[in-house]
Amino acid sequence: MIETFENPRTDRDYTIRIEIPEFTCLCPKTGQPDFATIVLEYVPDGLCIELKALKLYIWSFRDQGAFHEAVTNRILTELCGCCRPRFMRITARFNVRGGIYTTVVAEHRAQDWTPSPPLQLP
Repeated sequence: MIETFENPRTDRDYTIRIEIPEFTCLCPKTGQPDFATIVLEYVPDGLCIELKALKLYIWSFRDQGAFHEAVTNRILTELCGCCRPRFMRITARFNVRGGIYTTVVAEHRAQDWTPSPPLQLP
């Protein structure tokens, strides 16, 4: 269970961006470590994710075999399940492996949430 705390400003949409540069899991084919930077962006609703709990959650993948696509979507599903955000995006930028870089982006949007239109500043 990932610890959360009450959103201090539920009346306002705002974005929380968290960069996690030390994500590791194992390749399910070779058992070799895979390294990635995970970028978490979300618009909270009633709850925010507590950072120490997030760190421990991310560390829990170190000994698990997972395809990049599967682990990115699993993280999105589990984080959305604990805090039920208005919007969440997970970007997983995996380091080079066999000459190939992989980036996986997964998003969730609450059904009843409509983002504010973009503001163009002069």
